[in-house]
Amino acid sequence: MNHYNPLLEKSDAPFGAPGFDRIKTEHYLPAFGEAIKCARSEIDNIASNTSEPTFENTVEALEYSGRTLADIEGLFFNILEADSNQEMESIAEKVSPMITEYEMYLNHNERLFKRCRAVYSSMDSLDLAADQKRLLENTYKDFLRNGAGLDDDGKKLFASYRERLSLLELKFSQNVLDATKSYRLHIADESELEGLPESVRDSAHQSASDAGHEGWDITLDRTSYDSFMKFSDRRDLREKLYMAYNTRASSGEYDNNGIIKQIADLRMKSSRLLGYETYADYALDNRMAKKRITVEKFIDDLMEPSLPAAKREVEEVLKYAKSNGFSDNGLQPWDFPYWSERYRRAEYSVDEEALKPYFELNECLAAVFKLAGTLYGVSFDERHDIPVYNKDVRVFDVKDKSGVHLALFYVDFFPREGKKGGAWMTEFRGQYMRGGEDFRPFISIVTNVSKPADDAPALLTFYEFTTILHEFGHSLHGILSKGRYPSLCGTNVARDFVELPSQLMENWAFEPSYLHSFAKDYRTGDVLPDNEIKRISASRNFLSGYLQVRQLKFCVIDMAWHTLTRLPEEDPVSFEHKILDRFEVLPVLAGTAICPSFGHIFSGGYSAGYYSYKWAEVLEADAFSLFKEKGVFNREVADRFRTCILEKGSSEDESLLYERFRGHSPDPDALLRKLDLKN
Repeated sequence: MNHYNPLLEKSDAPFGAPGFDRIKTEHYLPAFGEAIKCARSEIDNIASNTSEPTFENTVEALEYSGRTLADIEGLFFNILEADSNQEMESIAEKVSPMITEYEMYLNHNERLFKRCRAVYSSMDSLDLAADQKRLLENTYKDFLRNGAGLDDDGKKLFASYRERLSLLELKFSQNVLDATKSYRLHIADESELEGLPESVRDSAHQSASDAGHEGWDITLDRTSYDSFMKFSDRRDLREKLYMAYNTRASSGEYDNNGIIKQIADLRMKSSRLLGYETYADYALDNRMAKKRITVEKFIDDLMEPSLPAAKREVEEVLKYAKSNGFSDNGLQPWDFPYWSERYRRAEYSVDEEALKPYFELNECLAAVFKLAGTLYGVSFDERHDIPVYNKDVRVFDVKDKSGVHLALFYVDFFPREGKKGGAWMTEFRGQYMRGGEDFRPFISIVTNVSKPADDAPALLTFYEFTTILHEFGHSLHGILSKGRYPSLCGTNVARDFVELPSQLMENWAFEPSYLHSFAKDYRTGDVLPDNEIKRISASRNFLSGYLQVRQLKFCVIDMAWHTLTRLPEEDPVSFEHKILDRFEVLPVLAGTAICPSFGHIFSGGYSAGYYSYKWAEVLEADAFSLFKEKGVFNREVADRFRTCILEKGSSEDESLLYERFRGHSPDPDALLRKLDLKN
């Protein structure tokens, strides 16, 4: 029998890139089994070492253990998000408890914990570099946070909570994906496409064709959904689509309501078992904010000026709508995107669809690469000899100014069956150093922009372009990493710090000199006119209060679920409505809710952490003000950001890293000033 498994062999692809051309779905499960077996053996060797515990033979050895398992996880779980199928989902259900069991074997290993505690106790007498001290502190703290300090019964209970949580979080994510895929608004009559731009019609037609039928399909993928809600003249169809989107996974076959309560309950119990009052106290313990009272005050301080502004903005849109034929007394949620888009176009003469020919995908990608070259001296060369997991994926060799290889960069732009909606950056392997060798990273960004039409290339909305810049900022954090230890490198930083590089990059989308360098009509070659750029800049803070309140509501409901000391009696939808009632600026419809499809907090890494987006926006607004002061392409400032932030990962406390770059603590009012919500 042939037992060859490419996941367990060294790849012969250039740079040791993942051998996607050889990896088959059936390879994953046996590879996980073997990798976990090897990882456990490595743990046993460290724990049974009869030599006196040292940083090198215990903490450092532990940091580098389980690398094969980490590499396999980096492949499997990323493909599960980007190119999944039922077989992959089935494997995930089998693998998840296997990984949890291994993690508990590691975290509850008494001999290993005893050795780490001995090293930690002698830390002050050790001559450790800053990153080594950081690793030692994190390692010891991670043991405690994962139950190593509990008695045997407590450890068993904690392990059972973790195993159940991992399965529930996985099921939550699968339900959202399946619920999203299961719905299509099929349009057979072309007259029902009133108001939709040609590009949206083409995309809908392609979607229907891919599904094997005539007509036009609007799906619940964000690009399709958002476009229809903004442009369709058919109020009845907007309502239908709105209700489908905002009741996803809240009833029927893919109902997540029960899962939400179970997740909240298990998080509450596991954190209490470790001595924390709430899950939020547990989660915030290793973030910049540190305490929930800090987060709650942060949210309140932003909400106070934003909520009145949001209410004024809704009234302004309603007034405009009434002056243009809208006859109801108030706007419904399916009216607001449509009328606010019309108002924006009238007020600022910005037509996103008319701008799309200036943002051809390949030109935009080249411009993003050029910006990275200008700021950080890096280049991107496309490679066609690197295996990919889907034919739409492209790969680039990233080099420093001296020509030295820094990373492989994968881009996966287009939607498809089995691909999660939205956009994200990830890595198949992060950067780290070991034995004198610098293992360079394999970084990827995934989006869901519309595919090229038969007679036109792939065109981006301005929002989609800023999204690519955002994810590219995350990518630079991984690409430019220059650390020793895997857990401290790249984007492995505090959750409320990780969005700084990504949100910073978005600012260049509004810089005229940058837009002039690439934004050209693909049909004529004409440069994006200055008056259009001025309109884009002028419209930047359009609905800034409304949009900020929308984001802050996500933060509020996240903290509400994760500061519980007992489960609410009502169902999750009713609980959400009660918590958010005083922040609503539009009517709330029965059955609609955020939580049943809120993957960030129930199946992603943002539980008790959604505030991080706003926290990082404060950092970003303060940081970019230095670029504005010195010049947006100023190499000295960019070099400082690279050496103080992008290269450092979490090798030191993130507050110190930021202050070293900026010269002072972040200014909390910087964001409000940027959004014109404070003078």
